[in-house]
Amino acid sequence: MTARIFITLALLLTGAFPSYSQLPDAMRAGLRAADIPEEAVGALVVRLSDGATVLAHREKASMAPASTLKLLTSVVALETLGPAYRARTQWRTTADIADGTLRGDLVLHGGGNVDFDWQALERTLVQLRLQGIREISGDVVLDLSRFQPARTDIGLPPFDEEPEFRYNVIPDALLLNTYLLRIDLVSRGNVVAMQATPALDGVSLVSEFTLVDRACDDWEDGWKAPAVTRDGQGRVTIRLRGEYPRDCKAATAINVLDRTDFCERAFRTLWSRLGGKLHGRVVEGTGSAGARVLAEHVSRPLTDVVRDINKRSDNPITRVVYLSIGAENALDGTMRTADRSEKIVRAWLANRGGVDDSGLVLDNGSGLSRAERIRPDQLAAVLKTASSSLWGPEFVSSLPIAAVDGALRDRFKWSPAATRARIKTGTLRDVSAVAGYVDDAQGRTHIVVAMINHEKAVRKVARPILDTLIDWVAR
Repeated sequence: MTARIFITLALLLTGAFPSYSQLPDAMRAGLRAADIPEEAVGALVVRLSDGATVLAHREKASMAPASTLKLLTSVVALETLGPAYRARTQWRTTADIADGTLRGDLVLHGGGNVDFDWQALERTLVQLRLQGIREISGDVVLDLSRFQPARTDIGLPPFDEEPEFRYNVIPDALLLNTYLLRIDLVSRGNVVAMQATPALDGVSLVSEFTLVDRACDDWEDGWKAPAVTRDGQGRVTIRLRGEYPRDCKAATAINVLDRTDFCERAFRTLWSRLGGKLHGRVVEGTGSAGARVLAEHVSRPLTDVVRDINKRSDNPITRVVYLSIGAENALDGTMRTADRSEKIVRAWLANRGGVDDSGLVLDNGSGLSRAERIRPDQLAAVLKTASSSLWGPEFVSSLPIAAVDGALRDRFKWSPAATRARIKTGTLRDVSAVAGYVDDAQGRTHIVVAMINHEKAVRKVARPILDTLIDWVAR
């Protein structure tokens, strides 16, 4: 028996394969075909059982992670807030109720509740009516003070210049219905019929679509930013523009109204529907200390919310959870909430993961940022720590399953990675990334992290390249 055969057999028996600094051949071929240099890639594959490094390529490079950064936010949230954590949005007042009238202001205190949609608002208003409140003599005050500063959206340019879409909504502590109008669209004949939900008083939709022969699945390719106008009586007209396919049913959700105006219209519409009257205005402000709670809405437990973060890659929800990490902690109250969150995340990395945080840049915790950075080895350490966490099962179950759900629903159906990989994906302009867990052909679980930062790393090009790495590990 030659020495080479003996060594090979020994490696097979022990599983102690040498690590690779060179990327798999299929991945390198994909990079060459796309004219993306290997220096634009950072990757690390680690066997979970013993921590053995299977592949390492620029693993200490600080890179833009896109939405794979949500893994860090979600595991820190689970460990610091707890899986049963629920946020509360409350109606509060210091005023008396007499003869069906609340004789003062009614305060809506935002608690970072990501589930406070228009239906939840309506249910809390029903609670007020059941307590005998018919009229409100004062104002409805929107208290956003749980997060500081209360508003960070004012004067901030929209990410990628598309402010109307959900992913771009900059959250606050109230986030009523994510300030979105759901628009259902149906084209029939030469007409595009539309309906907004919730249907707000004084808000109307006008179609300025041009009907075209295009597949309904690609209807958004013809979308143009809506035009919004307001007349002297405060009536708002939203004009939907662009191209829309014939014989097509679709839906979207848009953020086009000032958020205080949105809240006022939603409140007045639902309150009047319940037979109530508001004599004052809807304004932003801060509630008084010692106010009593009249009604509240409680969010789903964090375990369920984390599934939205990772399976749906929901940016507003992630950003609210990131801020909640800081808001729930008794650090210096004069600090910005985002700064408190960052301090907690860095401390968690050092204390739980033993991770050097050099090269880590945090902004909003969602990866929807040109500034945020993390090293592949740091993100791999997060995944390793999460796997041994008390809440590890909750964390792992939040990740998309290859060929089954989330962003991986239609990926890896051709690969042995199907159903055996749980991977969070991330995509921005010039960025594509993956991070998660992959079982190989022997059933051994591996941590896989890979990022491509390059101007040619567009979605349709970069995703298949990263998929070859996951397929390689699975085989």
